[in-house]
Amino acid sequence: MDRREFLQSSMALGAISTIGSNPSSPASSGQEDRDYWIQVVSKVSGPVLRALSERKLKAEMPVEVAPHGNVADRRQYTHLEAMGRLLTGIAPWLESGPDSGDEGKLRHQYAEWSRMAIQSGTDPQSPDFMNFNKGGQPVVDAAFLALAIVRAPTELWDKLDARAQHNVIAALQSTRVIQPGFNNWLLFSAMIEAALSTMGVWWDPMRVDYAIRSVEEWYKGDGVYGDGPPFHWDYYNSFVIQPMMLSVMDAAQNITDRWTFLRRQVTDRARRYAAIQERLISPEGTFPPIGRSLAYRFGALHHLAEMAWRRDLPDGVEPSQVRAAMTAVMTRMTAAPGTFDKQGWLTIGFAGHQPSMGENYISTGSCYLCSAAWLPLGLDATDPFWSAPPQPWTAKKAWSGVDIGADRAIAD
Repeated sequence: MDRREFLQSSMALGAISTIGSNPSSPASSGQEDRDYWIQVVSKVSGPVLRALSERKLKAEMPVEVAPHGNVADRRQYTHLEAMGRLLTGIAPWLESGPDSGDEGKLRHQYAEWSRMAIQSGTDPQSPDFMNFNKGGQPVVDAAFLALAIVRAPTELWDKLDARAQHNVIAALQSTRVIQPGFNNWLLFSAMIEAALSTMGVWWDPMRVDYAIRSVEEWYKGDGVYGDGPPFHWDYYNSFVIQPMMLSVMDAAQNITDRWTFLRRQVTDRARRYAAIQERLISPEGTFPPIGRSLAYRFGALHHLAEMAWRRDLPDGVEPSQVRAAMTAVMTRMTAAPGTFDKQGWLTIGFAGHQPSMGENYISTGSCYLCSAAWLPLGLDATDPFWSAPPQPWTAKKAWSGVDIGADRAIAD
């Protein structure tokens, strides 16, 4: 699928107006880039949210697995993956997006569908009722759902009726039977507890404390944590570790200050890792295909998106250069042939349909963590991320001969 075909298919799914110029090109404006991002949101999210709003996700969503995967096994988890992961990325946009214009109309529709999705997935009487407590995987995607609610407390919590809120709390509490692994999974249990703390019910601070202190012990230096005691070259610092460390501490801070003493160094490390992520984006809009879970595609930029959304990018990294870099990556990945099947569902792959790149835990629903790159849509269109003229990102400057200065490691 080339870029023109992608935009046409996005329009068919209800996206907003077509873009006249190439995103991230010198001539493109922030509004044109934003319009393009919204088209990507519409293309990716439409099939999932529409099906969930009609309580037909289990009936309609295909379940693709890698050639060595087990369809029956992944079918137990893939639907919660699709819902939790998708909502975690669109939540800031649902919470803070416009209320008027084409984008506002789409946001309003998707916010309604998202609440219906939560109701559908947590109602024991629903045909789309999801598995929150059988096997190990549900703690992962319940945590992404919890993170979505924390990121959009008005749209995805306050506007739920009392029965739906009760069902959500029960679903999250039911994950406590799952013992997380001694790795990034500790943060999933912590995220669920932190979200429960914001819902006014009993939460377990021990699970939060154990996760935060364990991750602190796994710090390797220069802005990077281990995933458990070992170090892995992958994007789990971005997929999970750094964004959830920040979000867990945010959610709990109104109830306890017991982790405040770690906040400065956690934030300093987060800024450094964001700088590293931005530098890894090549002048062509690619990043290295290193490590596990590459089928999450541009979800690998979760942490960079998080820091842009928080308006806490590192010194020397301008919001508009991050926008340009992320738009370039998103454009390449969404336009790769085979990224979507004929019905518009995501397929397994990194740049197109590459099912052998999926691990045995990857299925169709897993791929919707790509949404984590969309967090900056929670910034108003007047924010410098969107309103400032595009700037070349670090690698693009360096490879075009610009004297960008020396890069420096950080030390605690």
